Amino acid sequence: MTDVFDQLVGQPEAGATLRAAAAAGAAVLRGETVGAGAMTHAWLFTGPPGSGRSVAARSFAAALQCTDQAAGPGCGHCTGCHTTLAGTHPDVRLVVPDGLSIPVALMRELVMRSATTPANGRWQVLLVEDADRLTEAAGNALLKAVEEPPERTIFLLCAPSDHPDDISVTIRSRCRVVPLRQPAADAVSALLVERDGVDPRTAAWVAAAAQGHVGRARRLAGDAQARDRRAAVLAVPRQLTGVGACFDAASALIEAAESEAAAAVAESDAAERAALEMALGAGGTGKGAAGAARGMAGQLKDLEKRQKSRATRAQRDALDRALLDLAGFYRDVLNARWGGPVSPVHADTAALAEAAAQRWTAESTLRRLESILACRAAIDANVKPRIAVEAMMLELWRG
Repeated sequence: MTDVFDQLVGQPEAGATLRAAAAAGAAVLRGETVGAGAMTHAWLFTGPPGSGRSVAARSFAAALQCTDQAAGPGCGHCTGCHTTLAGTHPDVRLVVPDGLSIPVALMRELVMRSATTPANGRWQVLLVEDADRLTEAAGNALLKAVEEPPERTIFLLCAPSDHPDDISVTIRSRCRVVPLRQPAADAVSALLVERDGVDPRTAAWVAAAAQGHVGRARRLAGDAQARDRRAAVLAVPRQLTGVGACFDAASALIEAAESEAAAAVAESDAAERAALEMALGAGGTGKGAAGAARGMAGQLKDLEKRQKSRATRAQRDALDRALLDLAGFYRDVLNARWGGPVSPVHADTAALAEAAAQRWTAESTLRRLESILACRAAIDANVKPRIAVEAMMLELWRG
């Protein structure tokens, strides 16, 4: 890596903005005067999933902590850059929510810690991924800190947009916004070829299938099970032959999401439980073992609650990926129906999309696509996923 901002895929404007701000931040530390707005204490990174919000925020944090100023802020080689990107820098606090929300207790603790003097004499950085998951109380705790920031503290927030549904208006008004866009498929494909060694043909189709989501494209390129799950989702339109088939397809989609989520969190859940039991002296037989066991039960219950919340979040994320794949298919049908000039999302099912375009009207296809988007919105509004998916399947069948 020659520069921490090289990790940003297809975001030249954002990269230029952050480089300039990091340079201004370095000038501030040297006691120099910088222009108004060149550097500020609060930043909001917005963009759709896969656009690189957290990558941009982490890269900016690394540039702020960069100790090799001769190479320019964000050299990618110094200890400050390496430890920040690895998540081990003592002055960079990362908030990566496991569950459905970020609780107020966690935010208060992190805000207090971020107000301390930087250990390396540069900046204290509080980076909140998925800031749209802040509870109202957690958002208020963060707002108070953003309104009255310590001199050397920087707040980096990531959210899908700056809409009030994602981030409060008051927090938004105190942040400089860095908008990110969905990377083009060719930019994602080039990254997979250059950095991950994926062959160009595979890289091209997974980049298109992932609809610009870098992480999803990498997963499809290297995980056969992920490709199998995608193939099962894209087979759904052919399976909807009646009411019973709709409910069967809904059950299969929900169960697949649950299975994928369980596999994703199983290892971390087991490791967390083992570490907690060891820390609390599980299996001890000495004096006080009975009291320790009683105390352990309560802490294990709290851990199980957090893990359940994380599993629920993982299930919804897996289901949302499946719904996006399904929406991509109906988008391809519309494109084929109208003879659009754009390439299909799912090149491997292009023939099926063209056949469907001959059978369905453009209006019915659009209604099907809208039903998928409505399903995503319903789940986001905490409608039970099974109910939302079953309703969607019936709409897909009816057209």
